[in-house]
Amino acid sequence: MKYEPFEPDKSWEEVHNGEVIPLYPRPTVFHNWVAANIGFQFACYLKGKDDYEIGFGTALHLSEKDRFFPDVMVIRNRGNCKPQGIFGPPDLVVEVIAPQTALRDRGYKLKAYGASGVREYWIVDPVGESVEQYFRKDGALEIAAVHTLLPEDLREEDYTTTFQCSLYDDLTLDLEDIFSKMIPD
Repeated sequence: MKYEPFEPDKSWEEVHNGEVIPLYPRPTVFHNWVAANIGFQFACYLKGKDDYEIGFGTALHLSEKDRFFPDVMVIRNRGNCKPQGIFGPPDLVVEVIAPQTALRDRGYKLKAYGASGVREYWIVDPVGESVEQYFRKDGALEIAAVHTLLPEDLREEDYTTTFQCSLYDDLTLDLEDIFSKMIPD
């Protein structure tokens, strides 16, 4: 079989304020593992509840000028869910950053998510093993915390690898679970 270089598929384009943004290069394996680990934690927690988690591949239509493909979303309003994607703000959006997306995820998308009504936003860095947690305040998203997975030899006595999702009083997420690799280095 002959190797064929990846050709971008126009269906994998985001739209930022009316500008088409191609989604390539494709995410790395570790990027996908981190997103899957987060999605799995939410899927397990939400099993049997009315809310649900949606992973990468689902279009999020915030407006006619903004269409994104977040890595993970938590939806409480099922009325926003249509066969073509989510129409309206999810309650939680998770973006796993890559070098080519970090500026957009921390810039335009942060503003768009805040303006649309997203209640909580996470920017997850798989290389730095950190989660930036933003909460909605006064019509915008503001940074509330940065959780970083430190190597064990740098951890102090009061260091914790866990944090809370603001949507649920009884949901604690663990950085070690989020950044665990499925195969050894």
